[in-house]
Amino acid sequence: MSWNWNSHGLPFLPGYTFRDVTKSAFHRPQTLNYSKGYAQAHRPTVGIGQDPLLSELIQQEINELTFDTPDITYGSSDQSLVNDFIPAYVALDKKVLCYDAYFQETVLFSPEEKCCVRPVVIYYYLEDDSMCIVEPRVENSGIPQGKRIKRQRLPKNERGEHYQWKDLNVGMDLEVYGVKYHITQCDSFTKEFMESEGIVLNDPEPMPVDPYTKRRENPPPSLTKASASDNMHQFLTMDRKVLRFLALWDDTDSLFGETRPVTIQYYLVDDTVEINEVYERNSGRYPFPVMMHRQKLPKKVKPKFESFPSCVLEVSAAEVDEYYSPKDFQVGEKIKLLGRRFLLYDCDAFTKEYYQKNHPDLEVKPIEVPKKTDLLKERKKEIPPFNGFGSAEDSLQNCLSLVPRPAKKNVVKMLENEQKVLRYSARLDSQNPGDEDRQFILSYFLSNDMMSIFEKTTRNSGIIGGKFLKKKRILKPGSTVDNSEFYSPADFAIGATVEVFGHRFVLTDADRYVLKYLEANAGPIPRQTLDSLRQKLSVGTANNQPADQNGHDVAEPSS
Repeated sequence: MSWNWNSHGLPFLPGYTFRDVTKSAFHRPQTLNYSKGYAQAHRPTVGIGQDPLLSELIQQEINELTFDTPDITYGSSDQSLVNDFIPAYVALDKKVLCYDAYFQETVLFSPEEKCCVRPVVIYYYLEDDSMCIVEPRVENSGIPQGKRIKRQRLPKNERGEHYQWKDLNVGMDLEVYGVKYHITQCDSFTKEFMESEGIVLNDPEPMPVDPYTKRRENPPPSLTKASASDNMHQFLTMDRKVLRFLALWDDTDSLFGETRPVTIQYYLVDDTVEINEVYERNSGRYPFPVMMHRQKLPKKVKPKFESFPSCVLEVSAAEVDEYYSPKDFQVGEKIKLLGRRFLLYDCDAFTKEYYQKNHPDLEVKPIEVPKKTDLLKERKKEIPPFNGFGSAEDSLQNCLSLVPRPAKKNVVKMLENEQKVLRYSARLDSQNPGDEDRQFILSYFLSNDMMSIFEKTTRNSGIIGGKFLKKKRILKPGSTVDNSEFYSPADFAIGATVEVFGHRFVLTDADRYVLKYLEANAGPIPRQTLDSLRQKLSVGTANNQPADQNGHDVAEPSS
């Protein structure tokens, strides 16, 4: 007899419940899923540890006791389609109602105005029924403006109710935190949304004009005489208007001085001047661009104050007869500010327009100044002459950089011309009678354009033969480091003279391989060189001079 540990037919009384000792899973079922990035909860289908739910068992017993027709044969009785549930934060996302409104603020202690009209914009977010009120900023208003009420649900009354979109309409008063906002109009999206919900909006109202702003547009006539300098008018009309000049500071009189580029700003709002130095990368100077802070520069000081040590104390307005004005800054001319000379060579577009409108008698003539790159091009680097140690290319790298790098080599040429050597017989052109019988073999390596000279051993000559010159690139006479020209196969004609470190060698003969190679690559080779080789080698062939399979003479040693 086997016990059914999952049986639910026993009464749920103490002593009638049994624990399944074979059960090992006791986790709860998952009831939270994510669909399209949103969390959605659903009812569990199984119980703890994958046990069937009690409600499902009861429903199965009721279905067995009733004689309903099964759904499999005749279909389900509920044929209605259930629409997918869309939450409000998805359906109403980024849908905002916008209303234009205003409120009146009482002005105290002012005989000219009693109240001012301040326009605002009311935003209603359908997503969560929150609202925010923003006041547009007005330039130079002197009033802190911007967001008046941050986004939140606004209270409607003392009973805890909040404003809904059904409560808003054009022409109504919206009282929030003791301030009454009057709605005048709305945008097109708000109107369409309200009409779709069956709410008829009132006619839009015009925004009232602020009485103080209207009075400022048409000021009353004044019988007082205007002052020579109206600081308030200058502040309102010239705010954020700056004349910008490009100049060169001539500092050549000081030790290690030079000409430095600067910018001069003249602020029309208060007639102050500021000088900033143009910072350049890798200039070797600290990045302190402010050369002179913003201040009024005196042009003429009263005579009784000229001897006063102004370098100790600042010059006050009572000591100055005249300050620098825009008339003193003329493009193309020199100006002296605080003992420093500046050349104004250009200005920006606003400065040119300002002078054409206010000072047409002053002609703006931008001048061209040499750039720093042009000056560096004029100062061409002088490379010292080759000292003879190593190769000329390696010595040149020590002049180009602090850490020399190896000179680049033509790898393709080295691979194509590997083990290709042109050999010539030569004699030493010397005034010494003992050098007449000395014979040399000059080898030219096509892979790296180097030369080597080998001296033949002559018995009883008193001169030890062997390597006369190791592999090295030889410069032609008269060539410099800047315009270096090396010996090439085009220079090796029979009878030609090759000068190597003060020694003059005359070429007397060559291998047949030399003629074969030069005829195959006759492009850069002069015709005279080829004719001299053909004439010499044709005589050697007539004399039946032995040679190996590569065209090299047997009698000539290989270096």
